[in-house]
Amino acid sequence: MEDQHWTAYAACVEACPDDLFVEGAAQRSARGVCQECPVRLECLVDALDHKVFFGVWGGMTERQRRALLRSRPDVVSWREELEAQPDLLGPLHAYRPR
Repeated sequence: MEDQHWTAYAACVEACPDDLFVEGAAQRSARGVCQECPVRLECLVDALDHKVFFGVWGGMTERQRRALLRSRPDVVSWREELEAQPDLLGPLHAYRPR
């Protein structure tokens, strides 16, 4: 049976977790893995929905995600919010959901 979970298709699927779960300025370079990721939106939505505060998820650092969550505390569906406002994805906005 084929794996249908989004994580199976992530650009970081074979990356060392230590490279993505870094602190401070190292997170900026870790975001590069997300640049061409086909499931960037799914990853970011998952991290925002579950309030994951550590590591790089969907091309955003923990600081960026916290700021986004604080700025929009009433968001019910991060998928709908990000699809409606792709500029929220930040500097890696070249990603377009399927």
